[in-house]
Amino acid sequence: MHGTSAAPSPGSSGAHRFPGLGRRGFLAAGGAAGLGALALAGCAGTSPDAPGKGDGAPRRGGRLRAAFAGGGAGETLDPHLANLFADVARAKALYDKLADYGPDLSARPRLAASWEPDAGLTRWQVTLREAVFHDGRPVTAQDVLHSYRRITDPKKAFRARASLEPLDLRASRALGPRTLEFVLRRPTAEFPNVLAAFGAYIVPEGAADFDRAPVGSGPFRFVSFAPGRSTVLARNDAYWDGAPHLDELEFVVANEESARVGALLGGQVEYAHELNPATARAHEGRGRIVIVRLRNSAMQSFVMKTDRPPFDDPRVRQAFFLIADREELVNGALSGAGEIGNDLFGKGYEYYASGLPQRQQDIGRARALLKEAGAEGLRVTLDTSPVAAGFTEAATVFRDQAAKAGVTVTVRTGSKDSYWKDILDSGTFASYRSGAMPIESHISQRLLTDSTTNATRWRHKDFDALYRQAQSTRDPGERAAVYTRMQRRLHAEGGFLVWGFADWIIGCARNVRGVDAEAPANSLDWARFDRVWLA
Repeated sequence: MHGTSAAPSPGSSGAHRFPGLGRRGFLAAGGAAGLGALALAGCAGTSPDAPGKGDGAPRRGGRLRAAFAGGGAGETLDPHLANLFADVARAKALYDKLADYGPDLSARPRLAASWEPDAGLTRWQVTLREAVFHDGRPVTAQDVLHSYRRITDPKKAFRARASLEPLDLRASRALGPRTLEFVLRRPTAEFPNVLAAFGAYIVPEGAADFDRAPVGSGPFRFVSFAPGRSTVLARNDAYWDGAPHLDELEFVVANEESARVGALLGGQVEYAHELNPATARAHEGRGRIVIVRLRNSAMQSFVMKTDRPPFDDPRVRQAFFLIADREELVNGALSGAGEIGNDLFGKGYEYYASGLPQRQQDIGRARALLKEAGAEGLRVTLDTSPVAAGFTEAATVFRDQAAKAGVTVTVRTGSKDSYWKDILDSGTFASYRSGAMPIESHISQRLLTDSTTNATRWRHKDFDALYRQAQSTRDPGERAAVYTRMQRRLHAEGGFLVWGFADWIIGCARNVRGVDAEAPANSLDWARFDRVWLA
């Protein structure tokens, strides 16, 4: 990768105080959405003692410096390679997707002005809005087809490739400059989720030099890039969704959380991404910085492999559901920065089965189920790792809870580098986390017989059939009913013990406004710097 030869612009020197060392931020969705009336709280407006609370008049101008954990000297601005949170934040500043995820993780139009299926849900006509790239060229149907064909190149390992699998791109075609017909391999009611897929950004046909002269259609234009250090962008006055308030946006790499917090407290940055709960508690309401909590951003759970002892017996899985004291896990592992789960992914998201009863700890019933299964005195190994916040703490808390039911849990701490691959391939019981994604995507990627990241080994042909039924059901209400049936089954006997949903925590300077406090990490309005201003 190459840095630019441009001289540092005012304010960019802060990047050199934060060498790119330490823990990386990552998209917990397996390796990371709205139009309409969203609750736009000023970052400072979320604090009771913040100055200018309620001041809703955006002010134009200034540079905002945002500190993220980065990817070191190998960083790139190629949006199809975006994997870390820092990559995605930069990509969404420079580029657009056809759709993105709203706060409930339903797809919202972006470059696509509209989409309409045929009767069989196998052909979708998409109309693009009038938008232009930074070099003045219009965004066309050919640019979209080029971008998707680039992403699905079998010789590449682009993040969105698997998400675009439903598309038959050889048969898909441009019907006009701003109209496309997408042909699908099978009926797909959730086709807009394909358009909103993580990493499915639209680049101009023929684009190549992403690190020296990237050209997108996003709210900011490229100024300079020093991999592992700093990226400087400037306002795109021609942005289709309205020009940003800021003159400039700088992404500063600071891998250690302490460095990000120190830079925020020292006035070297105005926005610090990914703070831990202890930091939030120490600074919340103290008046120096403002803490923003993005609720329901990360599912916290344990996975039980349902294809091998002891978890091939559903009674053992049910017993483990009842062993968990979810409130104790949230308090002990997340320092209270989250809310309890109910053994289902996607709390608060579209199609979530909120009507199912909240599961409570019941040690007596857990013991009875284990006895019935012939599993009294059960011994299991719980794989965990410091790869994600709260993992090792949750393992210890659950170990002590399980002892009350006569279960001996041995905690085995694995390598941060190989943990995710290890727990997919081996073991029986493990710590697990997921970032925000649609419930449909969670099911298709993790719970079908042929899912590539099926950590629980949940393989049931009748469950697969329900998913196909949901995907071929046009009516949203009827489709929701099918998803509820599927979730009822998972709640009763699935392999995900979902004990909580963690807040994603951001710190801001007191003069920052317009940070959305309702958007989970990975959604459109997370890191939405075109809506932010400096008071």
